[in-house]
Amino acid sequence: MKSTRRQRVPERRGALRGRHGLAGAATVVLFALVACSGGGSDAGGSPDAATPAGSPGASDAPSRQDADLVIWTTEPASRAVTPIAKKFGQENGISVAVQVIASDLAANAITANAAGNGPDIVTLPNDFLGGALQNGAVAPLSLTADDLSAYDEGAVTSVTRNDQVWALPYGTENLVLYRNTDAVAKAPSTVEDLVGTGQAAVGKGKVKRALALPVGQEGDAYHLYAFFSSAGGSLFGKKPDGQYDPEQVGIGDEASVKAAQKIAALGEKGSKVLSRSIDGTNAIAQFTEGKSAYLVSGPWALADIRKSEVSYDITPIPGFQGEAPAAPFLGVQAFWTLSNAKNPAFAEEFVTKTMNTPEAMTAMYDEDPRPPARTDVLKAVSAKDPDMAKLAAGAKNASLLPDFPFMAGVWPALSQAFASIVGGEDPAATMTSAGTAIRSAVTAP
Repeated sequence: MKSTRRQRVPERRGALRGRHGLAGAATVVLFALVACSGGGSDAGGSPDAATPAGSPGASDAPSRQDADLVIWTTEPASRAVTPIAKKFGQENGISVAVQVIASDLAANAITANAAGNGPDIVTLPNDFLGGALQNGAVAPLSLTADDLSAYDEGAVTSVTRNDQVWALPYGTENLVLYRNTDAVAKAPSTVEDLVGTGQAAVGKGKVKRALALPVGQEGDAYHLYAFFSSAGGSLFGKKPDGQYDPEQVGIGDEASVKAAQKIAALGEKGSKVLSRSIDGTNAIAQFTEGKSAYLVSGPWALADIRKSEVSYDITPIPGFQGEAPAAPFLGVQAFWTLSNAKNPAFAEEFVTKTMNTPEAMTAMYDEDPRPPARTDVLKAVSAKDPDMAKLAAGAKNASLLPDFPFMAGVWPALSQAFASIVGGEDPAATMTSAGTAIRSAVTAP
């Protein structure tokens, strides 16, 4: 199985379950590249100087490299950030280190920042914001209205709280519907259409199943939420300003039960379109191996699909007939400056000036392909790669990922409820029980 689908989907699911959990912060520091001032020699080594966690001399948690400006990021993002940071270091006469943190990046950044040995800058999705603010881990950015006007409004909103912008967005991700165009020629307009055309393709022997959507034995709230939201379900109500209101837990209410009944009708005692046998490890493979007519996934599936021989198209996830549009979650990758940065002025300069350019944002896209948050860059890359525009279009009705610190206790309860309902458990009783668990997580001290 290809590496992307093994790594990306569990990564997103794991993020929903415990991105901000501060325990168990074991990490892998893959490399640190230090661009020194003056002659520009590399003092910190290269990827060959990798220090895997667990190897002699490696600690369980990452710590700041010895450099004037330190950036913690993911491996894909590091490929773009490293040369840009190196040039920044040379231009400003400072040493710069880019460290790849392979797991628990959010938790490790918060912990290290509190201990005074964290980075100056970190790249993380927008749901980092709640935990970061609770822990006083991030510093606000000085971005002008002109700066922000260059970015997708939803992306800016995702990193804004109380009229203050806390990060610079660079990429978006949301779920879409991938369709095997040899199995189904026309995009479905409703969930019912999806089920009918998918099952017809199965009946004709073109595919083995109608839809690959990760459920698994533990459930997957992230992937099922689009259908749930179309049928009237919601995780939280919203305040007048559009922010989620944790005092309005939607799980367990009448609308959530009605939506859960719609999910149940797609499950193992219904049309069997949804199955617990499909999870984050095999959903994309079902599609790339030509076994499924449809796939619900995000931009991380695109590379594997392109490598396969499956003819495909990308459209927004449809809603149920006569119901609301499907609203997948919108995640936004961003650059954050930390509150205990050793060099906050350089950190601010790097994020708000150096990275806040079409050239830098294009570099981020080139190395970590996902719809750019900067609209001029999205337009430019979509002219060359129409799939980027199609992925971005899937976010038209999206909801921002909730960023409350207590979400680590919410996602497992909702995910398990969905798995039980797909498996045939009573939707009303299951939603009521999940609502109780979620309210406990929300009010836990």
